Amino acid sequence: MYIIGENIHIISEKVKEALKARDAKFFQELAVKQVEAGAEALDLNLGPRKNDWAEVFPWMVETVEAVVDVPLSFDSTNILGIEAGLKKVSKAKPIINSTSAEPERLEKVPLIAKQYNARLIALTMGASGIPVSADERVNIALEKLIPRMMEIDYPMEDLIIDPLVLTVSGCQEYCPQLIETIRTLQFAWDPPPAISVGLSNVSNAVPNENRPLINRTYCAMLMGVGLKMMIANPLDEPLKETVRIIEERDESTPVGRLYLKLHDRIAASEAPSIEDVDMSDPEQLAIWKTVQVLLNKVIYADAYLQQETSAL
Repeated sequence: MYIIGENIHIISEKVKEALKARDAKFFQELAVKQVEAGAEALDLNLGPRKNDWAEVFPWMVETVEAVVDVPLSFDSTNILGIEAGLKKVSKAKPIINSTSAEPERLEKVPLIAKQYNARLIALTMGASGIPVSADERVNIALEKLIPRMMEIDYPMEDLIIDPLVLTVSGCQEYCPQLIETIRTLQFAWDPPPAISVGLSNVSNAVPNENRPLINRTYCAMLMGVGLKMMIANPLDEPLKETVRIIEERDESTPVGRLYLKLHDRIAASEAPSIEDVDMSDPEQLAIWKTVQVLLNKVIYADAYLQQETSAL
């Protein structure tokens, strides 16, 4: 699993304060921690920076590249800011995060990616927003995103499709559709583009104590349909252990065997089975309840883990 570290994100109060103070040490320590934990690239989500983009984006590149050598992913709606950052990149091939199929953005962003030899994350989102169904998202990739890359002779090996993870809290019906989008995209083009997701989005607006469980359970399910890249928290050790268990087929623990069963059933387009679960094990029961929510079989509520098993 190729992990793009998500922790330099303007939504974090600590990041916001450090950016305001131009605290280089903070960002350098956070960058090094993520890379040492296994991140193979770092997402830099600095927000639109409407007033200070010309200074902030280059400063961040210089700050982070002073201590790590991995690719930097520019996560912003500010195209000018992204370009200012790209001009300062001196190490690994950068990533632009992202374009969508909205006409203005699809016109401009791929050209900048090509100009600066950057990989490009393209979202399956059009002018009317994010469609629910897998077929509609795949169609955006096939009818809008990929043709635009071909039109400008952009290297297909540098394209990364993001079919868009949305939160289980409020957008629950999108969760199973995302699984099928990833499954289909791998057979929709030859060779297929890389696929990545923002994993933590699935647990946005969920109580903090439940977020890691939802993230790693969804990760196991998405790996079942071939996911090999994600923007995620490399400091989340249980998440990384789940990835390891699946990649190494480690059946040495009951929970590990359950994650593998879940992965395998999703891979085979089978419904996860309660027969795979030891319902007397609280950890396995929590995973099972989470699966039912992610498959939109049970309506999400913040207290879903406290619901009676018989309701599932």
